Amino acid sequence: MSLAPSAMKAYIAPFGVFMALLVVAGFLPPSAKYWLYPVQTVLCGVLVIWFWSSYGFKAPKMTGFTLIVAILVLFLWISPQVVLGRPGRFDGFDPSPFRNRPFLYATVVALRFMRLVVVVPFIEEIFWRGFLLRYLIKEDFESVPPGTFTWFSFCATTIGFCAEHQVPDMPAALPAGILFNIVIYRTRSLGSCVLAHAATNLLLGIYIMRTGQWGFW
Repeated sequence: MSLAPSAMKAYIAPFGVFMALLVVAGFLPPSAKYWLYPVQTVLCGVLVIWFWSSYGFKAPKMTGFTLIVAILVLFLWISPQVVLGRPGRFDGFDPSPFRNRPFLYATVVALRFMRLVVVVPFIEEIFWRGFLLRYLIKEDFESVPPGTFTWFSFCATTIGFCAEHQVPDMPAALPAGILFNIVIYRTRSLGSCVLAHAATNLLLGIYIMRTGQWGFW
């Protein structure tokens, strides 16, 4: 008997565990996020590594185009504050209480960036663009080439990606979902989607650290 995990489990499990822990966080006091988010980061990262061979990642394609999309998504995300003058989002995962303990502060920030820039782009792109975008076309989704277009899968994935985010982020998450879908359609490379998402989140993380708008975490 083969012990290899099913393809569907490989694509769904990291995202499912990530979302389940977010639900758990909603029932815990705010301080719990300082230990729950690192646990979430490590656990989901381990799952991605465990299932790695199932994804068939290749080097990103059309890197210039991909990075332009990343910058555009960043602009959409922060434009309410930068362009429209909306109030800053200062309530969130604030590492400042650890500033007097440099090693702990650096560890907390490093793990938060690991979550934002590595784990989240991988698990979300694996699920939304690697799995669901194809599964909604054909149940045997692995037989569907990456970047295959149908209006139903495009709209459903875009709406689902938007709904996953917190309410203040939804106006940006909707067009971001469209743009990340366009990356997979243009490049036919899941690696390019991960690169676009990771680049956006890296720039967003730098913006957060410079402005103290922890609500963007």
